[in-house]
Amino acid sequence: MEFIRPDININFIGRRKMAYLVSAALIFLTILLLLFRGGPNYGVDFAGGIVIQVRFNHPITPHEIREALRSDVLEDSLIQEFGEKAEFEYLIRVNKTDIDLSGLSDEVKKLLDSVFGEKNVEVRRVEMVGPKVGKDLRTKALFAIFYALLFMVIYISGRFEYKWTMSIVMAASLAFGVYIISALGMSIIWLIAVALLITIGLCWFLRLEYALGALIALFHDVIITIGAFALTNREVTLPVVAALLTIVGYSLNDTIVVFDRIRENYKRYRSRNFAEVINQSINETLSRTLLTSATTLIVVVSLFILGGGVIHDFAFALLVGILVGTYSSIYVASPTLLIWRGELWKGGAGATKRRGKGH
Repeated sequence: MEFIRPDININFIGRRKMAYLVSAALIFLTILLLLFRGGPNYGVDFAGGIVIQVRFNHPITPHEIREALRSDVLEDSLIQEFGEKAEFEYLIRVNKTDIDLSGLSDEVKKLLDSVFGEKNVEVRRVEMVGPKVGKDLRTKALFAIFYALLFMVIYISGRFEYKWTMSIVMAASLAFGVYIISALGMSIIWLIAVALLITIGLCWFLRLEYALGALIALFHDVIITIGAFALTNREVTLPVVAALLTIVGYSLNDTIVVFDRIRENYKRYRSRNFAEVINQSINETLSRTLLTSATTLIVVVSLFILGGGVIHDFAFALLVGILVGTYSSIYVASPTLLIWRGELWKGGAGATKRRGKGH
């Protein structure tokens, strides 16, 4: 099935400067939001504490719930809407972890019943995560995302550039670097940030251009998805981390298809400059890219609209990630290959001559 005619020739590479600016602006906005908020809005899975989910039979405001819960135990509760507005569900988050859970559900029900009526309130769940468990989960989640990115880079290096030895050298160097940084007692955020910089530096030094393009695109997708969560004040929970790992795999799959066509066309059209080859390859795979993204989005949008509050944030992460991942395969991963030829900022497709060998 052809969604787009095969002879289409959109000048994607010629518009890459605008794409660079858009991506840079989104990443800069994400960093500002995270700095302003003091980091991501971690859910109870990662931050620790107690979460209580309640449901009402009629519209209620968070202020009314807060007033009803005035007690020594629940005085400083954070209250937010959960799921669809028509469901009248709320999450009550308590930062304390020294509370006896055995009677907490009954206490919350009693306080809410006294204000809203016994038949109008339902306590649906009460969960607690200790601060140490939350910290451990947060650390493991961050490492899961980081190592997913790293192993993807190693795979791309061997898959497209047949440099398995260099890939192993890079992995060993990075492992040693991470060990040294860990010994210095850096926080997990700084550890991963430095490790990513080391990975980018190794890709540059070892001339792993496909790996560098894939790494920058994957990092771009993850950071912008996290920025969307910061912008909408959504919580980052374990299901959201699962969604981020799914986005990494989806985005890389899309990037690999484009990279495969670039490598084939580069061998076939050696008289053309590399920017032209990249542009032609993107156009030739455009129909496949759009069809895959569109069919996947149909499922994700259905989950987002009909899936309910439990998977709402998971579906939202996938929705943002698929859109950004499709964009990055075209405008981030592929143009990054022009770095080694000094064409990253020069003109459009066909404006420069091909240089270098062995790519």
